[in-house]
Amino acid sequence: MPSLPDSWYAQTANAFPALPSLAGEVRADVVILGAGITGLSTAIELAERGYSVVVLEAQRVGWGASGRSGGQIIFGYGCEQAKLARLLGADAARRLFQWSVEGIELIDQRVAQYAIDCDLRRGHAHAAIRPRQVEELRHFQAELEALGYAGTTLWDARELRQHLATERYRALLFDPRSGHLHPLNYTLGLARAAQSLGVRIFEDSAVARIERTDPVLFHTANGKVRAGCGVIAGNAWLSGIAPELEAKIMPVGTYIGATEPLGPELARKLIGNDMAVADINFVLDYFRLSSDHRLLFGGRVSYSRLPPPGLKARMKSRMLAVFPELKDVCIDSAWGGYVDISMNRAPHWGRLCPNLFFAQGFSGHGIAATGLAGRVIAEAIHGQSERLDVYARIPHHPFPGGPWLRTPALVLAMTWFRLMDLRP
Repeated sequence: MPSLPDSWYAQTANAFPALPSLAGEVRADVVILGAGITGLSTAIELAERGYSVVVLEAQRVGWGASGRSGGQIIFGYGCEQAKLARLLGADAARRLFQWSVEGIELIDQRVAQYAIDCDLRRGHAHAAIRPRQVEELRHFQAELEALGYAGTTLWDARELRQHLATERYRALLFDPRSGHLHPLNYTLGLARAAQSLGVRIFEDSAVARIERTDPVLFHTANGKVRAGCGVIAGNAWLSGIAPELEAKIMPVGTYIGATEPLGPELARKLIGNDMAVADINFVLDYFRLSSDHRLLFGGRVSYSRLPPPGLKARMKSRMLAVFPELKDVCIDSAWGGYVDISMNRAPHWGRLCPNLFFAQGFSGHGIAATGLAGRVIAEAIHGQSERLDVYARIPHHPFPGGPWLRTPALVLAMTWFRLMDLRP
């Protein structure tokens, strides 16, 4: 049986027993590839409507990005609102934004309804490092208010230091409705909720082949599932299952370090209101406190299948740029995972055929948007496809260069973006 990748999340995971792998043929109304937030949210929404659902997970529940991410709950998507307006028109883009806020609210609903223990906290801030970024935050706040998203507060350098002990930032845009959580425990909680509704989850059951028939057939090494509809929610971890989907996302490695426990006094000195923080560079840093008073600090990216050498030292160097007083604090653990970015950073959700659905391309906004994707896909399976049809209108193109050259091309592009981040 596969194990969860080592991380502070895995070390502090709530108990969840290993589940059997699929053997033989199983029938269901819907079969789902992937036991992350997208797949489990879809399963819950369908089971609540009375559907029989089977979820196939290649590894363990929460093994992928759902159980390794920064855990930050944020409205919106990986691309700017203006890009969605250019792609779809202002009215449709506005609806997409409003639905993204629903993704935040859905987390509250799930946690309350199913008593999920996941250290849910409110409060998130976008941080400006350079003078031009202060003006960008002002524009961002005005844009949010025009979209009907009120309640954010722009703090200047003096005001922000009442909440955050750093000299690095010139301004913060604080949002009391966004927040953070323990992503693995949230995902495991969704799995328990799905099971309580009758959903059958099989671990160590990688889908090897999909027959796009009616009904669909999802084949594993030792079994198959026959169902009226299928859902592909593998995101960055697909491999040969649906080449037309895989060509339109790029798995990009991103990394997190967890310090040794700081103690409540130092932890609260660093982040007085327990918010999560992310700067607004294209290649950004993000951080928050854990329930046991560690600093969880994430950032940097890579494009290979291997973690960067000296990962703990690199993460500490980035952390010290924000909190130099932590120079004598050790990084206890560091880990990584893949963000499934689309070329335009917009969500890529839709159908491959009338009874085969997918969602991918969360581009760093997965905690809230994945749950929303599950709801939107479940609505479409239930015959209410209006919202999915809007997402499906977003144009997506394969990454240039094919499977061999697209990574070097992206490295060149990201180098350019890093240079843009350095502008005053």
